[in-house]
Amino acid sequence: MKKCVLFLFLLFAVLCTIQASSLKSKNNGKPFLKVKGQDIVTPNGESFLIQGINLGNWLNPEGYMFLFKDVSSYRLIDQAFREMVGPDFTDQFWKTFKDNYITREDIAYIKQTGMNSIRLPFHYKLFTDEDYMGLKSNQDGFARVDSVIKWCKAEGLYVILDMHDAPGGQTGDNIDDSYGYPWLFESETSKQLFSEIWKKIADRYKNEPTVLGYDLLNEPIATYFTNKEEINKLLVPVYKRGVEAIRSVDPNHIILLGGAQWNSNFSMFDEKAIDSNMLYTCHRYWCDTLQSNLQDFIDFRNKVNLPLYMGETGENTDEWVGGFRRLMERNNMGWHFWPYKKLEKTSCMVHIKKPANWDLIVEYTQKPRNNFNEIRAARPDQELVKKAMLELLENIKFAHCIKNQGYIKALGMKP
Repeated sequence: MKKCVLFLFLLFAVLCTIQASSLKSKNNGKPFLKVKGQDIVTPNGESFLIQGINLGNWLNPEGYMFLFKDVSSYRLIDQAFREMVGPDFTDQFWKTFKDNYITREDIAYIKQTGMNSIRLPFHYKLFTDEDYMGLKSNQDGFARVDSVIKWCKAEGLYVILDMHDAPGGQTGDNIDDSYGYPWLFESETSKQLFSEIWKKIADRYKNEPTVLGYDLLNEPIATYFTNKEEINKLLVPVYKRGVEAIRSVDPNHIILLGGAQWNSNFSMFDEKAIDSNMLYTCHRYWCDTLQSNLQDFIDFRNKVNLPLYMGETGENTDEWVGGFRRLMERNNMGWHFWPYKKLEKTSCMVHIKKPANWDLIVEYTQKPRNNFNEIRAARPDQELVKKAMLELLENIKFAHCIKNQGYIKALGMKP
């Protein structure tokens, strides 16, 4: 009898060891978050509410965060810098910008405030050999993302990877660094590249549980186009191609799909989900903080019975941020506010001190530059511009940033 009991005990122990080893082999010892009904759940079945921040402007620079207006996307910012200080200095500026803007210290601080995740916007060119942010080949996209994932893993933060700028452009505005139209939906070459990049990303991180999921397209199809309803019909087929590419290598991670017109219009989706482990992501800015300002999203969530999370919101007063955050949480809606860091303005977690003579650069971007004569006439003193750009590279380091305590408290966090 004792031998039988001992045998069963040993058999049970062996089976448990095999099961644990199999689980560890599959997901590096930490199971993945999953979708269950209208919730994201942890491996032990507890609901997980996303609460975090967007690392905007780092791997997809935006003009307004440099205090620019019409020079609103990376391509236009880069052009203005090159006109003022030349290609070599500009290339080196972008390389150092990537080194300094987000570091391990930034990630540690985000965790310290109490947040549980970050959303990482990126430009597709970081995963090609196209000219982007100081490199013309051997882009460093994977090295940058690897670093963030490593830092977040050490701090216990989840990461959503967000293709903010897709091949051809998915938005048709400064948001996607495109040429004023969402050419992605009409270009087979762009669609193929979109799918290939997501497959490469998914293949690299398929066993990394620190990655919460993949946000396939940020804010597709702007409101400005008279044919937007026709373009909207092309969104789901493009999503299906991306999902198929990801699932060919990665069965583990959540897939996130946004609606058209700034992630606000979900009418092109029916009740049948594209994937068995997916959720929807909405964006909303500059509204009131009443239930009616979320109800359309809640109605859609109830219709499809899947999670719906606010991938972007913010750019407002501390009072508004606090009110909208509480509204979302009352409705079981997770959030990533926008953005973590930007120049001078305080509607973010930390802000960057404006360099001396930065106004010379801002003024240049607002002058006529339609031909070479206008460029030469508008160009400010090159040495002053270089000095301002070098000072910015120092000011963007976490040690030199200023914490916006009111904003952080409005998020329900601790500065």
